[in-house]
Amino acid sequence: MIFNKIFFLLVAALFLFPHCTVNIQAEQEIFIRANQAGYLPGDIKSFVVLSSGNIEGRKVEIRSIKTNKTVFAGKVSKNLGAYGNFEYSYVVDFSKVSERGEYEIVIDDKKSLSFTISKSVYNNLAEQLLEFFKVQRCGYTNPSMHDVCHIADATSIIEGAKINSMPFDVTGGWHDAGDYVKFLNTTAFSTYMLLFAYDFDPIKFGFDKNKNKVPDILEEAKIGLDWLMRCRYNKNKLITQVQDLRDHDNGWRLPENDPLGFDRPAFAGIGKNLIGIYSAAMALASRIWKEKLNYPDFADKCLDAAESLYAINNSAPDVDSSGSGMYIDKYYEGKLALGAIELYLATNKINYYKEAQTLADSAGADYWWSWGDINSLAHYRIAKFDIRFADYIRKNLIEFNKKKESNLFGKGVELSWGTNNVLLGISLQSILLKRLTNESTFDTLSVYQRDFVLGRNPWGISFIFNAGKNYSRNFHHQIGTIKGSLPGGFAAGPASKEFLKNYNIQYEKADAYSKFQTDNVYYRDDRMDYITNEPTITGNATAIFVFGNLSN
Repeated sequence: MIFNKIFFLLVAALFLFPHCTVNIQAEQEIFIRANQAGYLPGDIKSFVVLSSGNIEGRKVEIRSIKTNKTVFAGKVSKNLGAYGNFEYSYVVDFSKVSERGEYEIVIDDKKSLSFTISKSVYNNLAEQLLEFFKVQRCGYTNPSMHDVCHIADATSIIEGAKINSMPFDVTGGWHDAGDYVKFLNTTAFSTYMLLFAYDFDPIKFGFDKNKNKVPDILEEAKIGLDWLMRCRYNKNKLITQVQDLRDHDNGWRLPENDPLGFDRPAFAGIGKNLIGIYSAAMALASRIWKEKLNYPDFADKCLDAAESLYAINNSAPDVDSSGSGMYIDKYYEGKLALGAIELYLATNKINYYKEAQTLADSAGADYWWSWGDINSLAHYRIAKFDIRFADYIRKNLIEFNKKKESNLFGKGVELSWGTNNVLLGISLQSILLKRLTNESTFDTLSVYQRDFVLGRNPWGISFIFNAGKNYSRNFHHQIGTIKGSLPGGFAAGPASKEFLKNYNIQYEKADAYSKFQTDNVYYRDDRMDYITNEPTITGNATAIFVFGNLSN
């Protein structure tokens, strides 16, 4: 009633005094975007501010949640220009704050979500991300959040135009993403990354929650190894995919209720790319099971699988193209180089080392990171013997760093499908180079990619389930949707609107983040969004390596 009277008086004033200006100032919008999980004491620390008005020079405080004491007082820095719907944007550095505690950022009466500064802030995140693999387990593998499923994999084998209607045992392994398809390429990569993480730092990745004296990460990797063993279809072929794209047309269901559970064909194929990543995983497993776990029989089985498959690479096509057209590599040299150098480390046979060098030089810098762009892993391994190979990793990081300087949030790449995996892949490559050379040139680059994933982004959302105060919840993931949560869920991350137009996604809910969307940077926390909001085993494998290395 009072509002109606005020409105009437304002309208009357405009009619009675037409030359008079009534100044109604809208409330200024200020949004603070920081890493919600938190920072290590020695980190470069910064946050981004989006504002509808000019707040340059305004007071900034960082306050302790526990004591309300101000531990940092500064001013909003120079306006960096418009961002999307906001005319003003700013970046404020607070790296000087290093004391352990929980804090919030305050500008005027606006407060950020709280965050922690501590040496142990990332201690449990890799373990949390590993839980996702348990949800993805298929067959008789003691899966989490669902029952035993897909016990007839595979019901037939497709080899090009030929169909073999006889069943073939490829039960087990992991579902690739939010669907129930299994792929050799992504399973071999993810298995390798779990093994590589442990080999890189057995202390940080030695966590053993079930107290059975076998690191959890190796127990999970064994799920992948056992399935890869089954995928050896014959001397010259691998099973490259289980189930076709009909999987996507059967509604939202738990895997044990899959109407196609007993109609799941597999595809057989071969390529130097698959030989490379398969041999790399098996050769590395042979070393770990022999040297760390003291299981020589399994170690020998893995090494035999690696050597026998690698031996046919000269007669194989460069790149496998079997299956439904998903996860097809463009190149093979980096993966085959990785297989060769892992075989050298497992056998000490010099021919593998020479082949690894030649292939790795041919592969060069790939300026990316994904399940298909992992040249840096081969370059890292070879650089342990010949440091010049570190230059390829450095070339990648130089290009990522240039891109970081060109955008407000410091992203190191243009957006595409699986953006968050690429961003953490940048951090991964920075970790590799630092291990080789101890240089800190790319520390800021690495931190910015990590921080983007954890909340220093336009939407102020952490893309990892239960990491931070505001995080992705509505993943494009059937089990997660039906059960109402997804431990270790890690969203694929933003894409451009132009990219998304090609897929015509029918969203379930109104966009809660519409104010922060731009044509170039777009994300929806919506279960129907299989581009920006679907978790994958490959994304989690990368994230486990990065956050495990940040643990104390």
